[in-house]
Amino acid sequence: MDDTTGFNPLLDLAEREGALPDYAAIRPEHAEPALDTVLTENRARIQSLIASGASNWHDLAEPLELLDERVHRVFGPVSHLFAVCSTAEWRAAYNACLPKLTAYSLELAQSRPLYEAWQRLRDSDAFDALDEARRATVEHNLRDYRLAGVALEDGPRDRFRTLSMQLSELGTRFEENVLDTTQAWHMTVPDRTRLAGMSEDAIEAAAERARTNGEDGFRLTLDFPSFDAVIRHADDRSLRETVYRAWSTRASDAGPHDPARDNTPIMADILAARHEQAQLLGFSDYAALSLAPKMADSPDTVERFLLDLAARARPRAEAELAELTAFARTHGGPETLAPWDTAYYGEKLREQRLGLSDAQLKRYFPLDAVIDGLFELMRTLYGVHAEAVSGLPAWHEDVTAYRLSEEDGTEIGLFFLDPYARQHKRGGAWMNDGRSRRRNAEGLQTPVAYLVGNFTPPLSGRQPLLTHSEVLTLFHEAGHGLHHLLTRVDVAAVSGINNVAWDAVELPSQFMENFCFDRAFVKRMSRHVDTGEPLPDALLDKLQADRRFGAGMATLRQIEFALFDLRLHRDFDPAAGARVQETLNAVRDAVAVIHPPAYNRFPNSFSHIFSGGYAAGYYSYKWAEVLSADVFAAFEENGVLDGETGRRFRDTVLALGGTRDAGELFRAFRGRDPSIDPLLRQDGLLDAA
Repeated sequence: MDDTTGFNPLLDLAEREGALPDYAAIRPEHAEPALDTVLTENRARIQSLIASGASNWHDLAEPLELLDERVHRVFGPVSHLFAVCSTAEWRAAYNACLPKLTAYSLELAQSRPLYEAWQRLRDSDAFDALDEARRATVEHNLRDYRLAGVALEDGPRDRFRTLSMQLSELGTRFEENVLDTTQAWHMTVPDRTRLAGMSEDAIEAAAERARTNGEDGFRLTLDFPSFDAVIRHADDRSLRETVYRAWSTRASDAGPHDPARDNTPIMADILAARHEQAQLLGFSDYAALSLAPKMADSPDTVERFLLDLAARARPRAEAELAELTAFARTHGGPETLAPWDTAYYGEKLREQRLGLSDAQLKRYFPLDAVIDGLFELMRTLYGVHAEAVSGLPAWHEDVTAYRLSEEDGTEIGLFFLDPYARQHKRGGAWMNDGRSRRRNAEGLQTPVAYLVGNFTPPLSGRQPLLTHSEVLTLFHEAGHGLHHLLTRVDVAAVSGINNVAWDAVELPSQFMENFCFDRAFVKRMSRHVDTGEPLPDALLDKLQADRRFGAGMATLRQIEFALFDLRLHRDFDPAAGARVQETLNAVRDAVAVIHPPAYNRFPNSFSHIFSGGYAAGYYSYKWAEVLSADVFAAFEENGVLDGETGRRFRDTVLALGGTRDAGELFRAFRGRDPSIDPLLRQDGLLDAA
């Protein structure tokens, strides 16, 4: 707490309905005392609620929702600041809070009195009188209690709780090791000639990083914009290999990293704990447990889906690799391509065949033009208006707040955009739930979303420009944000993205990416940084052709990740141990067309499955891509920018959150079950295999 006044902004926030965090006032030392206070108070209120025998919506569900909200108001900002400003102080605060929150969450999830109260509500005549959102909330809660081990005997239930605590701590350590090794590595190149092939912007960014750190020359790092600039564009093959080795061995026993940050034993412990939890609940393996709340009905169904897609993509991938190898040989490259060659020669082949380069394209995508285009698309499809809002609390000077409203001016919610890579910021891009939509006696709480990226920061005095890949990322995360913001559900547990099946949650985000290739829309969105001209037709033709460039190899790479994840969790044998690399090698033998060197330690930084929410669920990206391509096909059939189709998509998939089964919502929009054909056509794979 504040030593001078005793005021704790997080504790104050816990009691203020609908308030936004005052990020300028929140400090790491506020986190643990605020959480301790709220958890202590919540526990006392829960005991009173249990003692009252409450088992109806008003007396049971509404008080519990408020208690959940109080915890989120305290820990939500802590978790968010840990991700966007992972200093030693914020890391310590987060790590102090997480075990306490995990223990509290498990107490609730394994509370038999609460479970029995929800079950009484489910069995009562009052249940049928509840609206759809409330009925769904009851059903989801009962499922989650069972999946948390509430029905286990005392000994196994305690063991399940212990394993959950371990997994929470292990996941945090895994992610910290990835972040630390990513940020610790750098190399300073004294001679500009070694950076030949890289864009002037990338070279200047490297020089600016060096100046910032008091160095001469050019500083290269493993932040993605820097890594990508080298691996795709640097002519110096040894430089590409050096950066690749550092990237591919993060958090491992190989490469130029601190061996104390090796995630290998952590992965083994995570897999063993997950498997034991699954068996305690009566599942054969963790993959089966993971799929219990998802669309896919079994691990075998997922494997068949992945292998079928691999068979369709493999002929294209083999042809692409053969062409790329031949191209490299004729341009002074090696006889056999290494992983640090494929992106480089792929970019050269792309430029030769299509006359298209990132440096050329990004001149047409200033960040402000892309945001204007995104907002215009939202107006056209959904009747939603967005405008920048000043004076709202943010966590960094680069953050901009926007208010979303209906055509009649009714406020929908807020989103905050944090676009650029910087020191102490977690890598990648994501959407964070700042606040969920909910309605209570005091009125409607509107939702808030945080959209976070790691785009290349603008150079001093210049407009920020996005590569087309960064445009896709922005639209992807905006899709998640719209899913969260455009909900019309008034119960927090099933509003927005809450309780949406994990293998369907990527549908709205991947759907939005399609517009970044559509001729009519890209014409309206693009604007040359110097002339203001839209992307010319010749470049648009090449951009559309570029979507299929390398699609076979890219598809197999995603299948490799997904199949590895699935088999790692489905086939885990405690007697044999984790077998991480063995499993990955077998998957690569089955589906990959190019193999990395023995020192590659990709799993050690595979945060999606070891510290994120994608364990035995990485297949969700391809699964949801089938859904998103089929949804976009409906727009193509009716006019890509057709507002009526957009409103129908909003009213079904986007508006109803977790109130209905994801497959049911898809059918409500499309009028039928999903088809894989639109995805195959999109990637040029329909006639493959």
